[in-house]
Amino acid sequence: MQFSTFDAVPKRKQINVFKVGKLWLFKCFFDNKEIFKALLDHYNKDLYRFEFKSTGARNNALKLLERNGFDYDLVEDLKGYVVKLSKFSKYAQILKNSVVTKETTNERIFLMKDLASVEEAVSLGAQIVEGEISL
Repeated sequence: MQFSTFDAVPKRKQINVFKVGKLWLFKCFFDNKEIFKALLDHYNKDLYRFEFKSTGARNNALKLLERNGFDYDLVEDLKGYVVKLSKFSKYAQILKNSVVTKETTNERIFLMKDLASVEEAVSLGAQIVEGEISL
């Protein structure tokens, strides 16, 4: 028996947009080069992330993303998205899915782009940061 798929809704990609200090940040690889070009003014090529200094700029980007099949969550409470790892541990796999990285004397702290990335980081030896978080 063959099922009809005419009413199947295509899966939308989810993006978390984090408030860190005065910036709104997200990390995403776009298959569609036109979306990337439209957001290029906000791309920090050194940190591989998109940064928005105002809510107006952020809102314009979110409208563009919505029109192109993306859903988003605005995340102001970073709890649950931040992991830490000993400074002497391997961290490349964790770094690629992080939005922000901070080094202290003994550890590296990462804001992960989504909860799946947090789970992966934990499986690689990272610990979820509890309590107050400042990045």
